[in-house]
Amino acid sequence: MTARKERRSDCPISYVLDIFGDKWTFLVIRDLLLKGKKTYGEFATSDEKIATNILASRLVLLEDEGIISKEKDPAKGSRILYRLTQKGVDLLPVLIEMMKWSAVYDPDTNVPKEMVEHAKAHRDAFLNQILEDLKKDKYLLA
Repeated sequence: MTARKERRSDCPISYVLDIFGDKWTFLVIRDLLLKGKKTYGEFATSDEKIATNILASRLVLLEDEGIISKEKDPAKGSRILYRLTQKGVDLLPVLIEMMKWSAVYDPDTNVPKEMVEHAKAHRDAFLNQILEDLKKDKYLLA
């Protein structure tokens, strides 16, 4: 675990920005929560084309912050699997709200309208279904 940076303030928004205040970190969380990705190689193939050095640093940051954990793949010992901790899973409502906001203000957003409407009309059921899907895959939840 690396040493934590000195905090700029005790503001809760500042705390969140210290962890997620770049354009890549939430995308790694998205890939874990919503796309089922769990290896470095899978993250590297995301549409946004994150640079390998940035991906590596974001994975370290998320592990240091206790948002993800990593372990060797029992099927292939040279491969590392990344999993969400409860702290990471607790970000799901934030990502869903971001998705809904983007669907309103970005005409080119790539989320099916039915999914957004379901998330709006049945938020809790939508979140619970994603959480149930996460629990089914033991590598997604530490």
